[in-house]
Amino acid sequence: MPDLSTIMLFASASLVLTATPGPDMLLIASRSVSQGRGAGFLTYFGIAAGTYCHALAAAFGLSQLFAAVPAAFEFVRWAGCAYLIYLAFKTLRSPGGSGHTHAAPADPGGRRIFTEGLLTNLLNPKMVLFVLALFPQFVNPSSGSIVLQMLILATVINGMGLLVNGTVILLGGHIRSLFAGKGRFSGLPRYLLATVFVGLACRLALGSRN
Repeated sequence: MPDLSTIMLFASASLVLTATPGPDMLLIASRSVSQGRGAGFLTYFGIAAGTYCHALAAAFGLSQLFAAVPAAFEFVRWAGCAYLIYLAFKTLRSPGGSGHTHAAPADPGGRRIFTEGLLTNLLNPKMVLFVLALFPQFVNPSSGSIVLQMLILATVINGMGLLVNGTVILLGGHIRSLFAGKGRFSGLPRYLLATVFVGLACRLALGSRN
């Protein structure tokens, strides 16, 4: 397994990376504002599970194959775009969304929220390239199982992510409470979440491999 100095260095890099606002943080924040702290944490746990999947893919060489085949990158990119647009549409069509301004907000269920976070992460091809570029720099083949080292690094980055995004979730939950009972403004968090999904889809569609 990685030695302590390697883990500490990776933890420092992970803290900086996770504290930098990005698509995952934006999704977690908007979910927390729209559906509460529980939904925010479930979204984060889904994203964290996706990080483990990417780490395993890198350990088994699947990420290298993905990075070497442009068609695979494009397929995952456009699948991710379609999925995000679908989530935006479903968010707006759910009770409390467009045409249901006086209905009670729908509870999408914990399993669905977790799965949406997981799939959003898995269908982000840049996450594959990110793990492939960063993790191997902290892996030493002479230190034991590559798979175990990758999983340890994924756990470290997820731990740093929990510290950072946990704060974001708590703040998002507080903002949600400010919208509660505000009448015509109570639907704004739902529109915010749908807008974030569309924004992430556009980011994927317009982005490049670099």
